[in-house]
Amino acid sequence: MITNTTLTCAEAGSGGGDGGGPVVAGGNGDQERLARAGLSRVIEPGDLAALKVFDGLPAAEIWDRLQQNAPGLERWSTRLADANPHRDLERAATAGARFVIPGDDEWPDQVEILEEAGQLTRRAGVPFGLWVRGQANLRQSLTRAVSVVGARACSSYGEHVATELSAGLADAGVTVVSGGAFGIDAAAHRGALAVPGTTIAVLACGVDVSYPKRNSALFSRVAEAGLVVAELPPGCSPTKLRFLARNRLIAAATQGTVVIEAAIRSGALNTAGWAEQCGRAVLAVPGPVTSRMSAGSHLLVRERNAVLATNVADIIEAISPYGTGLTQLPRAPQSLADTLDPDLQRTLDAVPVHHPAPATRIAVTAGLDLPTTQQSLEALTALTLITQTPTGYHLSPPPT
Repeated sequence: MITNTTLTCAEAGSGGGDGGGPVVAGGNGDQERLARAGLSRVIEPGDLAALKVFDGLPAAEIWDRLQQNAPGLERWSTRLADANPHRDLERAATAGARFVIPGDDEWPDQVEILEEAGQLTRRAGVPFGLWVRGQANLRQSLTRAVSVVGARACSSYGEHVATELSAGLADAGVTVVSGGAFGIDAAAHRGALAVPGTTIAVLACGVDVSYPKRNSALFSRVAEAGLVVAELPPGCSPTKLRFLARNRLIAAATQGTVVIEAAIRSGALNTAGWAEQCGRAVLAVPGPVTSRMSAGSHLLVRERNAVLATNVADIIEAISPYGTGLTQLPRAPQSLADTLDPDLQRTLDAVPVHHPAPATRIAVTAGLDLPTTQQSLEALTALTLITQTPTGYHLSPPPT
């Protein structure tokens, strides 16, 4: 069960040393898992300095260097003193969670695009591991997945669209990924759960932390039907920068990102930016031109080549391999009158609606000679498009 706590990472991991506790086994050795669990607490997600200092080094070697207090690593010493990966793994197990690392059967390989995605000055790197709560398999759940993101203070229109699109995606077997926040995120999760389908909440805090608190029940439902995922270890509270780092995971883990209602400066556009950097599809749902909350969506379409999304088929087409999942452009249904040749159409247009007219008057109105008009009237009568009376012709009433 999720707890509501505001512990910092250091506070949650205090206890010192390499105290005993269960190590969750998987496809990698326990020492590798312990090293990565420790690094997930000591090194902040998106720490550019860490990416530069430890570039190319294995996780176990980074952890050893930190523990040996190697020169030049003082930046991370404050958290290292209280880091306890054994305790973090134990706390995760108590919350029904596990720690998934590269090499595990559950590890989603697509997130490794983050090794090179983004500008050098903004690169955030691949997570050391992912803390996962729920029974579903993370890799399998993300095989066909779409992230649905948008404003927290969304309109009723945005909430409705997010719910409907997410329900449709989940019904089509697509996993809906979002951030568990108020507004569009929550509507996306609820839409997928209503089908029921699979949904994943990627948090900017520990998987055992309920943030926002009022979504605690929603997180429990998500964990039952899908997964709650975090890069940060148990007990960590969210910060603004952690939300931004979390966005890169949402973008990299899915095949496409759908933005529903976003201001010009918003976390949703940040997620869309990461999706672009990762080579993923970016889609935007249009809104009223008078709505400030739709300005970001419109900007994506106008300036950043986002796909305009108005239904589930648009989204599935965008994330499908080339040549598959194609949709038809919307067309009005064709009527019988649409199939008529030009002379029949001109004659039909000249026939009055209510008061019958003789063939001679219809010929003048149609601009056709009388024999052609008479022949056309007979054909239109046979098609029941017009009705003949003793005084002339008029249009047939529409079918009921």
